[in-house]
Amino acid sequence: MSVAVQPARPDPDLAQRAAASPEASVWVAASAGTGKTKVLTDRVLRLLLAGTAPDRILCLTFTKAAAAEMANRLNGRLGGWATASQQALLADLTALTGTTPAQATLDLARRLFARVLDAPGGLTIETVHAFSQSLLRRFPLESGVAPHFDVLDDRSAAELAQEARDRVLMAARHGGDEALSAALATVTARVGETTFGDVMAVMLRERGRLARMIEEVGIDGAIAATARVLDLPAEPTLGGVMAEACADGAFDAAALRSAAQALAGGSDTDANRGAAIAAWLAASSEERGRSFTAYATAFLTADGSIRKRLATKKVLDAAPDAETALSTEAERVRGVADRCKAVAVFEATAALIRLGAAIVAQYQRLKEVRAVLDYDDQILLARDLLARPGVSAWVLFKLDGGLDHILIDEAQDNSPEQWEIVARLAEEFFAGEGARDGGRTVFAVGDSKQSIFSFQRADPAAFSRMRDHFAARVAEAERVWRRIDLEVSFRSTEAVLKAVDAVFALPEARDGVAGGDETVRHAAFRTGAAGLVELWPPVEPAPEEEMPAWAPPVAARLEDTPEVRLADAIAATVRGWIDRGERLPSRDRPIRAGDVLVLVRRRTPFVEALVRALKQRGIAVAGVDRMVLNDQLAVMDLIALGRFLLLPEDELNLAAVLKGPLVGFDEDRLFALAWDRGPENLWATLRRRRDEHPAFKEAHAFLSDLLARADFVPPYELFAGLLEAEGGRRRMLARLGTEAGDPIDEFLNLALDFQRVRAPSLQGFLHWLESGSSEVKRDLEQAGTAVRVMTVHGAKGLQAPIVFLADTMQTPQPRTTPLWVDAPESALLWPGRKANSDETTLAIRDAATARGMEEYRRLLYVAMTRAEDRLYVCGWRTRREPPAGCWYHLIAEGLRGIAQPFAFEIEARGDQGWTGEGLRLESAQEAPPVSEPHAAAEAEPPLLPAWALRPPPAEPEPPRPLSPSRPDGEEPPAVSPLAATAAGGGHRGRLIHRLLQALPDKASETRRAAALQYLGRFGDLDAEEAAAIADQVLGLLDDAAFAPLFAPGSRAEVPIAALVNGRAIAGQIDRLVVTSDAVMIVDYKTGRQPPEREEQVPPLYLRQMAAYRAALRRIYPDREIRCALLWTEGPRLMPLAANSLDRYAP
Repeated sequence: MSVAVQPARPDPDLAQRAAASPEASVWVAASAGTGKTKVLTDRVLRLLLAGTAPDRILCLTFTKAAAAEMANRLNGRLGGWATASQQALLADLTALTGTTPAQATLDLARRLFARVLDAPGGLTIETVHAFSQSLLRRFPLESGVAPHFDVLDDRSAAELAQEARDRVLMAARHGGDEALSAALATVTARVGETTFGDVMAVMLRERGRLARMIEEVGIDGAIAATARVLDLPAEPTLGGVMAEACADGAFDAAALRSAAQALAGGSDTDANRGAAIAAWLAASSEERGRSFTAYATAFLTADGSIRKRLATKKVLDAAPDAETALSTEAERVRGVADRCKAVAVFEATAALIRLGAAIVAQYQRLKEVRAVLDYDDQILLARDLLARPGVSAWVLFKLDGGLDHILIDEAQDNSPEQWEIVARLAEEFFAGEGARDGGRTVFAVGDSKQSIFSFQRADPAAFSRMRDHFAARVAEAERVWRRIDLEVSFRSTEAVLKAVDAVFALPEARDGVAGGDETVRHAAFRTGAAGLVELWPPVEPAPEEEMPAWAPPVAARLEDTPEVRLADAIAATVRGWIDRGERLPSRDRPIRAGDVLVLVRRRTPFVEALVRALKQRGIAVAGVDRMVLNDQLAVMDLIALGRFLLLPEDELNLAAVLKGPLVGFDEDRLFALAWDRGPENLWATLRRRRDEHPAFKEAHAFLSDLLARADFVPPYELFAGLLEAEGGRRRMLARLGTEAGDPIDEFLNLALDFQRVRAPSLQGFLHWLESGSSEVKRDLEQAGTAVRVMTVHGAKGLQAPIVFLADTMQTPQPRTTPLWVDAPESALLWPGRKANSDETTLAIRDAATARGMEEYRRLLYVAMTRAEDRLYVCGWRTRREPPAGCWYHLIAEGLRGIAQPFAFEIEARGDQGWTGEGLRLESAQEAPPVSEPHAAAEAEPPLLPAWALRPPPAEPEPPRPLSPSRPDGEEPPAVSPLAATAAGGGHRGRLIHRLLQALPDKASETRRAAALQYLGRFGDLDAEEAAAIADQVLGLLDDAAFAPLFAPGSRAEVPIAALVNGRAIAGQIDRLVVTSDAVMIVDYKTGRQPPEREEQVPPLYLRQMAAYRAALRRIYPDREIRCALLWTEGPRLMPLAANSLDRYAP
């Protein structure tokens, strides 16, 4: 069916200019593709043109990517103005403002780029989290945080929370806290081991919300809130409910006895029921409580509903009043049973709150010790800072003096806490003197139809609440307020937009997407452009084929699940477009792989099947937008290698390494190595047989080298060397494809991150890697010429000429996790098991499920509006019938009145194609196409030259300098500290050495006082020992034989360096005396027994002095070099003869 082309293209400039007007506060509801980022950019430009200083503008975005995109657009525009011709600048400013600018405005526009660059910090365009972090760093004391705090990434926060959980569970297990132990017992009694782990994981994810609730009302207050939500007393007990229900006045005993008598005359079932009622009535109230469960079976079924027939017709005809009595009691019993369930829910929830509160408190303590914050902390602390009595006024005064305009992007995705920050920042904008002559504004742009981040506490209703809040504040200040709807889409063709409008015109699809009587409508800016929407018939599951029980698995079988068949069909379709050169009429060019975006709701096995199918058909694919690192084949190979290096006897991992891309054995070679080896392990076999085959020898050499380094090299250096210098990356990419490059890079990044903060052990790294979930987010926005496969959440803000919606026949599963209640007060409910849920809990669960379905439909709106030219809707069935409210059925119902049926047939691998009836809506190309440069055919990249594939030669390294001060070899033994002459041993020698270095520079009359003052610093010397050391040193300095050494002009601790016979010499001389005809050097020897004769001097010392002499001869070639040793144990000066040193010359 063709869509009629509108006679005139709608003009979106009027609404966009009104939204960008700098004098008004504006709330913009921008449908998908209507130029939201352009409006934001235009408003900032007009604020700057109006004279606003760059540092008085605050732009808050939802993501870092959005902040970067906006900053790039602004800088590009301002940079262009600075260099544009007069005519081009005039045209640009006229289009921006709608009026012809004056010359002063043109001159100002040229200066704005420099003004922004000169402003401190430039334009502030950042996420709410980044702004909150900067606020806390600016006011750390007021915020109560460490000034040097760090921010945890998601993985580190999860690890710290896991540590907190483990500590709390350990404390509860050992019974140190009775209340905590009881709470743990209550929780574990209601769930199994696996479910307990899931519940704890949910509580850790929701730790921020739980912490906020406990901070506001405390643990007891949170438990009391649960009781109020369940309509229970403050401390309900099952015994109390039973006592109240079984008391004598709680039921109509007379009517029930009469009914029991009537039942006795009926059928056997009637008689048994009557006997049970009569026995219960005859019992005491305590006995009634104990037998209430059995009594309730007379009125209720196993699922808790009232029995359809409480008595036979014969009984009711004989005793008409019995029906009323039995029905009334059945309702009462059902109410009591429900109240018992409510008490059970309360007890389970109270235990979970106590357990969760302990984990949150422990987590907080761990963060405080490490001076770190998580992402939730930044928002909560910033909010509290702006609301803290006695502090907020000061903070707002400091901020208020620097802010005139606040702009909020993607406002529908803000959480309530983020809105509180915005509201408090703008609190003085419209009050008193803060209004600043009407020049302060708030601007927000968003779309409640695209609010899809409830797991981050985004609330589409808050978008409307905050709009009304600011509208009232602006009205009170008698300022200009505008509410503007942007409905002209620059992105999609008429066919796509008509399909979107038709789907969301359905009441069941509009629920949760558009509020009240609001209609979803779009106007296409691209009128006359060719567009297409196709609904493919769903893939049906193939009939189950039973294999013979003992048939050997020797024949390869194609995987024949519906997901795999659909994945192969999409890949075949894209391959066909490219091979046929099919064109996009609206762009006048052939379809490229990069035009295709495949959207899924969840990352199911379909995603892997599609990526595999695209690669098998030679189609470039950018992979998926998120990947779990541990699930990537390249990383699994590296982990297997690491496990082998830790335990070479691990045969399974060794086999994986041998068969993997790093070694490259095939099945036959691995079998030949492993077969018939007896009890010998595989590594021992490889060592023994390494000379039998070149592949065995190469593998053994490769692994032996890694084993030799594994215990001494940090993980990053180990794996980086393996992958880069030794060609491991090249081998892995050759086997696994270029897409393995990203996981390898992330693996190395994690190895580097690990050893920055932890002891760099291989065992520790592998444990850390495997114990955590390393999910890597990939930026597919710049995928270029490759097909993108993404979740709808990940594709928010993106678009593509051709979009496939794949998993459209599945809906979210009802929540079985703890339930949060927001109104009338914040509370938590957790029944443990669904069967334990009372009516209130079931109602709250149903409401949560309904909210989830509302977001599910908003997600559909986001998915459909990513398409520019073509939208293909697919799906697969399972053995169960798809729900009525699934995407596929909603789209089919919406298209049924506007699209034409067509015969669908597709061929895929083997016989995996399918046929059926589809629906097609298209618009013809009637406007001139928007020409794009034709993509040049992708040529094969040239082969790398041979030198690029070889490791570079080792860099020439100079020999290690000869350091006489740290000679090689073993020194003679030190004087024993027990020897009578030692008197302190090495410590005493070091003190003498230091005094000999410092005292010669002092006047002789002050030397003794200086020496005693220095020695007095050491508490291990008494006065007598200190005086003895001082006397010894002073006697040496005053000795006429040593006078030249310590005369004026002599120097202590002299560093020298020289190149002697091609060998570098570097050292430090203890004492140096230079005269006109000679140079004398002395080296102190402390803590050593002085020899009697020169011939007894250790060769080590002679080699040292010979090296000093050789270096000084290069420096003083015209003077005699004399060498001596000064033994401090004596002391004794021993000159060294020149011929003794000649034998050790370097």
